[in-house]
Amino acid sequence: MKLGIDISQIVHQGTGVARFTNGLLNAILDNDTNNQWTFLFYSLRKNLDPQLEKKIKSKGHMLIKWKLPPTFASFLFNDLHELSKILTSNIKHLALLDWFVTSDWIEFPLSVKKAAIVHDLVYLRYPETAHSKIVSTQKKRLEWVKKESKIILADSESTKQDLEKFLGIDKNKIKVNYPGVEVDIPNPDRTEEILRKYGIKKPFILTVGKKEPRKNLGRLVKAFNNINNEQIELVIVGPTGWSNMDASNNRLVLSEVEGLIDTSSKNKIHHLGFVEDGELFALFKACLFFILPSIWEGFGYPVIEAMKLAVPVAVSNTSSLAEITQDAGLLFDPFKVEEIAQVMKKLSSDEDLRKQLAQKGLERSKLFMWESYFERMIKALKSNS
Repeated sequence: MKLGIDISQIVHQGTGVARFTNGLLNAILDNDTNNQWTFLFYSLRKNLDPQLEKKIKSKGHMLIKWKLPPTFASFLFNDLHELSKILTSNIKHLALLDWFVTSDWIEFPLSVKKAAIVHDLVYLRYPETAHSKIVSTQKKRLEWVKKESKIILADSESTKQDLEKFLGIDKNKIKVNYPGVEVDIPNPDRTEEILRKYGIKKPFILTVGKKEPRKNLGRLVKAFNNINNEQIELVIVGPTGWSNMDASNNRLVLSEVEGLIDTSSKNKIHHLGFVEDGELFALFKACLFFILPSIWEGFGYPVIEAMKLAVPVAVSNTSSLAEITQDAGLLFDPFKVEEIAQVMKKLSSDEDLRKQLAQKGLERSKLFMWESYFERMIKALKSNS
């Protein structure tokens, strides 16, 4: 088959969608010897990793690059839903594809069969937790997904149910395909060096994710204030959410969290921002346990990353988080500060429980492999050709 896919989201470091795109791209390049791929990348200022470009070309696939800012791309493809005359050099090639796989930002107006990847519908379920421009863009994109996509690949049963509930999409059109997750085992010799670099002392609790409202950091900080353990620190890793769309809102999320920190906790809470994978995986291995208090997630990459590194986890009992974790972690209501605090106290004090959950999580994490995701995706495309 002649296949195409939008890989533009790969450049948004520190986000789940970038991790997803990078994992899927490499799964295609490492496993597909039967199909011819066209990879589409658009951005105005950001560039694709030169090593990835080299890998794409070495495998004999095609790479199309457009100098387009995401906001203009959204207007062009989601609002107007047309291909611009400035892109005519590549339109004929795209029209010859058997399938085109779209990402989570724009829906290309192509006449070929399309498969849409949908990670979550948090912007429909909890629009107040997302930037208004993101809500608007996603609504427009999903209108075209509903009308034009022959297949929808959902990251979880939770996302599938939301597609049925909010958009009325036929359940037979939706294929649940759990993404793969990969980690590198960190070098123990570097761990202490990394902790010193960020001024972190053991033991500490780790959370990872963009600093935006749906990540629920405010309630997490309140719960941490309540555990009354002078020895334990809290480390928050992740870039500021909502990109550069609204800098004032970015600052608001951070200032609200900072304002909730008790005087006694002030020196025990660390905001690290984005960190490279090597440092992130070292922080995972060094932490007492990992916690993700998100209000809603389409999948929850950091949870599986923690599991693959044999780190005990505690997650919200909402959305896909309970689905992917099952009995391999502790669950809590993300809207109840007392419940979050109770779980933190329990995991902090019970070493046997941490060991049990670490082992269960390691076993559970084996279900999330990129080769399997790729095989299921190709099977879905073939069966609908």
